[in-house]
Amino acid sequence: MKAAIHCLVSGRVQGVCYRAFAQREARRLGVTGWVRNLPDGRVEVTAAGPPVALEEFRRWLHRGPPQAVVREVITNTVQDDGWIEFSVR
Repeated sequence: MKAAIHCLVSGRVQGVCYRAFAQREARRLGVTGWVRNLPDGRVEVTAAGPPVALEEFRRWLHRGPPQAVVREVITNTVQDDGWIEFSVR
């Protein structure tokens, strides 16, 4: 069984390798989807995987990499689009 989420991450999350670390963490957990920077300074993430792995990934999004300062993560449940891997856009 797979679940999927869409997240908007705000704070100091651009210019700190947030996307690369998110990709590494997602791949470690077996989560698929993508991550990208938004023009307003936030990071957008879509992710799908087993509920336990997805919850662990969501918790990681709240921490981020060492240089990040995550202020907020807005999370919504979405439909799994059948992503094959986790990519940086």
